[in-house]
Amino acid sequence: MDWIALVISSAIFVATYALMFSARVHRTVAALAGAVAMMVAGTWAGFFPVERALEHVDTDTVWLLFGMMVIVGLLRRTGFFQYVAVGAAKLARGRPWVLLLSVGLAGAVLSMLLDNLTTVITMAPVTLSIAEVLGVPALPFLLGSVLAANTGGVATLVGDPPNVLIGSAAGFGFNDFLVRSAPVVFGVLLLTLCLLLIRFRRELTVEADNVEALAAMEPRAALTDGRSTGKLAAVLGLVVLLFVTHQYVGLSPGLVALLGAAIAGLVLRPTAQDLLEGVEWEMLVFLGGLFVVVGGVEASGAFALLAQGVAALAAHPVLVAVALLWLGCVLSWSISAIPATMVMIAIVRSLGALGVPMGPLWWALVWGVGFGANGTPLGTASNMAVLSIAERDGKPIAARDWLWAGMPVATLGCGVGSVVVWLGWSWLL
Repeated sequence: MDWIALVISSAIFVATYALMFSARVHRTVAALAGAVAMMVAGTWAGFFPVERALEHVDTDTVWLLFGMMVIVGLLRRTGFFQYVAVGAAKLARGRPWVLLLSVGLAGAVLSMLLDNLTTVITMAPVTLSIAEVLGVPALPFLLGSVLAANTGGVATLVGDPPNVLIGSAAGFGFNDFLVRSAPVVFGVLLLTLCLLLIRFRRELTVEADNVEALAAMEPRAALTDGRSTGKLAAVLGLVVLLFVTHQYVGLSPGLVALLGAAIAGLVLRPTAQDLLEGVEWEMLVFLGGLFVVVGGVEASGAFALLAQGVAALAAHPVLVAVALLWLGCVLSWSISAIPATMVMIAIVRSLGALGVPMGPLWWALVWGVGFGANGTPLGTASNMAVLSIAERDGKPIAARDWLWAGMPVATLGCGVGSVVVWLGWSWLL
């Protein structure tokens, strides 16, 4: 064990994470600075040269996120998400409890095919407007939509950035998530919506006003470009089909997403600025920096040493998996889902090297980080986006209100995930 490398890499890792959540600099800047520091120190100490650092950047994950961002960004410009939100609201016919269910289910379904952050950013303003028209409190519908979207995103490979990271690290395809994670998510989503109905039962008994105004809304009026929406829907359908069959056609998920982005560009022929408008460059740079920082710690042997510390539990792998699930949950509460996932992936790899079956560990991580992210406002980017949108609209969400709804939802999801890991061990292998 190279103790100098271990100490240096661990110090850079801790400093990077501390800087990310100190609010002194943007988290992307912190991740980039940490990556540069890790490469410089790794080159000097000989444990992490630049060539090895670049190998730790998961390019397929980057391509997958980039391609889907392009497609979703173009789809957002057509008003498609507003169309879905208004349509879901009209189904409620002014009944608040039905509105909560319809908005929640719409967000969950969209996040399964696209991603939860985009779904929330585009649906939240419309949800606020609908609540204002009806004269009902906006809090239940905002929290209901984001918590349901986060939960639904856990179902598929592309629904949540942590799933993209885990899928690439574990070698899971789109169908693996459909078979293993989607059934669990559907059950958790149903329980989540029931829990939210109970939690907001008083707010949902308020009689809505201006129901006629809601009935007069036309979902199609939200579409700014119906023809482009149809073309993009066809492209998205092709992408989903290739995701399902990618293992048979020999294309990685990242390459499928890039292919979809290229076809969308050729079909719509947007300007380069419009094509790339939806790409979240900050997230891509942030992920690249974290890949290098976590890769340096892994190369120094720190995570292997940590895994050896729990080697005594290797004789009870079910306990290891359940412990990892809850560790991922707690980390997502405090440092958010993506950084937590990066750390946990390295730990799972180290445990696998000790002989612990990795299949259940990966799924425990999917559910722990995915469901756990609902617990606090810091859990995921979509949570922070909703806070920002609500504050900008003059209806800020207090941390207490979030915790009162989010913590039970997160605990419920992780509890269900723990039971599935415990009872379905052989199914997850």
